[in-house]
Amino acid sequence: MAVNCAWIGLGVMGFPMAGHLAKKGGAALTVYNRSGGKAAKWQSTHGGKTAPTPRAAAESADFVFACVGNDDDLRAVTIGGEGAFHTMKKGAVFIDHTTASADVARELAAEAAKRGLGFIDAPVSGGQAGAENGVLTVMCGGDEATYAKAEPLIMNFARMSKLLGPSGSGQLAKMCNQIAIAGLVQGLAECVQFGMKAGLNMEDVIAVISKGAAGSWQMENRHKTMIAGKFDFGFAADWMRKDLGICLDEARKNGAVLPVTALVDQFYAEVQKMGGGRWDTSSLIARLMR
Repeated sequence: MAVNCAWIGLGVMGFPMAGHLAKKGGAALTVYNRSGGKAAKWQSTHGGKTAPTPRAAAESADFVFACVGNDDDLRAVTIGGEGAFHTMKKGAVFIDHTTASADVARELAAEAAKRGLGFIDAPVSGGQAGAENGVLTVMCGGDEATYAKAEPLIMNFARMSKLLGPSGSGQLAKMCNQIAIAGLVQGLAECVQFGMKAGLNMEDVIAVISKGAAGSWQMENRHKTMIAGKFDFGFAADWMRKDLGICLDEARKNGAVLPVTALVDQFYAEVQKMGGGRWDTSSLIARLMR
């Protein structure tokens, strides 16, 4: 018998993730999106049902998934007037794939517990391509029993999912992920710009150095777009700034020192001023090539 699930948020990540859950996982899905056209498009592609509100979508669901924009969006779809928490049945599990703060994860996990619900914070890494191909990495926070229920469903769109600690731990791990990426992308941008200025064939250079200690996912997947000056390949600078802001806020609370992250955040601010807010993260090279 198909598991009853609801999915809230059908953006560039949520749309394909929900599709994998329906197709691979065989889940009976009811979907909600703030702009109803996307929900209708998803239904025409994958079947299932649409709902006018998160509250309505969650009514008969055993699992409710969300992938929305930020802390405020997440609160709205859970504890807001039309939020899912109001109609979720006792024992149901809310799985949040939004990249948000650890504070909101802990807040909503506590609220879920009061209502007899499970809650897993489960931000993802892998970008639009990872979502479309069903090979995301999922970083989770919550209790072991709740995670054990959620993991088989998550694995329909993931190649790696792991419980990393109590509520908020998934969001903290995603912050680690974004901190590591920020410096890598800037380093790659400087590498490509330097090589081009030096008159090297950077395709040939990358073919060599990517097989050594300099190699990374960013190098493998983003060097071509940097060389071409094309920035329409996934995670936007606007979103990266949101994520780095979360990282820097958390660092102020826990005493971590993030000088490179803070600097790269400001570089992305420059990209935004250039009109590149929707360019992908490899657009850091655009500010170097001005």
